[in-house]
Amino acid sequence: MADTLRLIKKYPNRRLYDTQTSTYITLADVKQLVLDSEEFHVVDAKTAEDLTRSILLQIILEEEAEGVPMFTAQMLSHIIRFYGNAMQGMMGAYLEKNIQAFIEIQAKLKEQSKAFYDGKNFGPEMWTQFINGQAPMIQTMMGNYIEQSKNLFMQMQDQMQNQTRSVFGNFPFQPPEKPRK
Repeated sequence: MADTLRLIKKYPNRRLYDTQTSTYITLADVKQLVLDSEEFHVVDAKTAEDLTRSILLQIILEEEAEGVPMFTAQMLSHIIRFYGNAMQGMMGAYLEKNIQAFIEIQAKLKEQSKAFYDGKNFGPEMWTQFINGQAPMIQTMMGNYIEQSKNLFMQMQDQMQNQTRSVFGNFPFQPPEKPRK
């Protein structure tokens, strides 16, 4: 991995130019950078506007269109409803923390699985077999995690309401006057 952030420029003709390799690349190449945990930044070649998120969303869109989608229509609808909502900022952080927790669980499972296979190379096929065998346990674990997360969120909401009441409870709020005719 490079010591500096890899810069990719997007030109008006929609082509992506990797400044590190001095070559044009495709979205598939950018996806590979993500899979290789390579840090990069995509900018508009003309305006220097940050386009990294747009490119990553394009990759997700292509992935969702092929094979088995990760997001259901209902889930995407829920996400869209959070835009403009007072909870939008919290939702992004919540999803990010949950994905990080999932990644940590996956890493722990990979580490534990090495003991079952005597440290042999644990390729994608073996990982798939292991996960399929562990699916009920993983689903239970994730269900428990989601339930705990939900309960924690509800407790946090109750605390916020109580704090709001204690802060604003001493203010003499009057209902608005009815307009006179």
